[in-house]
Amino acid sequence: MKDSILTFWITIMVSIPILFCAHDTYAQQKKIDIALYVDHLFHITEVMVTDVASPPAAARFYAYTTLAAHIAWSEINKVPVQQQLIHKSLIEELNLSAPPLGLSPEFIAVYSMLEVGKNIMPSGKFLEAKQDELVRSAIKNKWVSKKSLAEHLKYAQYISGEVMKLAYTDGYNQLSTLTRYSPKKGEGYWYPTPPAYMAAVEPEWRTIRPFFIENIKDFKPAPPAPFSLEEGSSFQVQLMEVYEVTSNLTEEEILIANFWDCNPFMVQYSGHMAIGIKKISPGGHWMGITGIAAQKAGLDWQNALYIHALVAMGLHDAFISCWEEKYDSDRVRPESVIQKHVDEGWRPLLQTPPFPEYTSGHSVISSTTAKILTAFFGDDFDFIDTSEVYFGLPEREFSSFLQASEEAAISRLYGGIHFRDAIEEGVKQGKKIGGLILERINPQVSLAD
Repeated sequence: MKDSILTFWITIMVSIPILFCAHDTYAQQKKIDIALYVDHLFHITEVMVTDVASPPAAARFYAYTTLAAHIAWSEINKVPVQQQLIHKSLIEELNLSAPPLGLSPEFIAVYSMLEVGKNIMPSGKFLEAKQDELVRSAIKNKWVSKKSLAEHLKYAQYISGEVMKLAYTDGYNQLSTLTRYSPKKGEGYWYPTPPAYMAAVEPEWRTIRPFFIENIKDFKPAPPAPFSLEEGSSFQVQLMEVYEVTSNLTEEEILIANFWDCNPFMVQYSGHMAIGIKKISPGGHWMGITGIAAQKAGLDWQNALYIHALVAMGLHDAFISCWEEKYDSDRVRPESVIQKHVDEGWRPLLQTPPFPEYTSGHSVISSTTAKILTAFFGDDFDFIDTSEVYFGLPEREFSSFLQASEEAAISRLYGGIHFRDAIEEGVKQGKKIGGLILERINPQVSLAD
């Protein structure tokens, strides 16, 4: 039944923006900018950074929090007549109660998102302060009346509770019961890398339930080049490419590598003290880009909530597919091979993440997301990416989402953490996943090239 719940929500999230009927709500006395939503979504990102959420876990958190906002909005604003049968079936599956009249959809969407974040993340309790601030702002700006506040909070908590029921059945809570990962013996297999030598992260993520993907094997990439140090073998050529490229990086290539680093596990040592460097996850970077694009395009609330939820759910599925391959091929990282067989003193520009190499996660998820965003905003949508300014990096300008995704992919070579085939096959893998998602939300148009 839970799988059918997800199917219904996927079905109603069509790629053509849906216009909803408006209620005569208290909130309509003053227009609420979508910046309210984007800003509060970033508060969820801040908690993930504090928790050092793994890239796939962060994508899962984004998926359920943004889905809560999308569902809350959709329940308060009635869907068009042509969608009523689907919507009615969804209500029956979820057993949702009709919302009271006069609720502020903006307030409830944001509050529900924070409520799910509070319950789904280890340090989610930090969001209580943001919820309190939201309530005070809503009362002050007359988005919500003091008289109706309790009713608003009750419904927001109700929606978030229903979304958490979905989250509780996706397999996440069972991860700790599965067999623990142990590095394989022999050349070519992944093993922990310096400086922290962290254990493998999320080795059983393949067991998590996706939103769109029905058969994970349908997105299996071509096998990685077999391990071989023989002169001229595919692996040896790629190995030397990493070594030579990273030994002759330009200033621009260094900037690109650092801009797309997005490694929440980065550790620096000072004497005997290990210091964790706070960084955004790859998915968090693309959620930031989505917010930037939504505001630049002047999206209304419905479309802003829609595209954020769609991107987040796409990220979730892309990470599941990528992580399945990572622990299937279990390939060694460039750092391990170069230091052992080429140059003992070599170090990659970026710190190697604690999981197997193939395929490149950033390549997969960036291609998936770029495909979705391009279908929504167009292939010539230029934007200035300020997602990393908060983390001390300069903004970068892009002419399209595709350009940004291509730069994210090649950044892994510049950083010295991926071989070329992991990047190129990762891009193909991500585009295929993005194509599936676009077909699922708009069956009349095939965009799976």
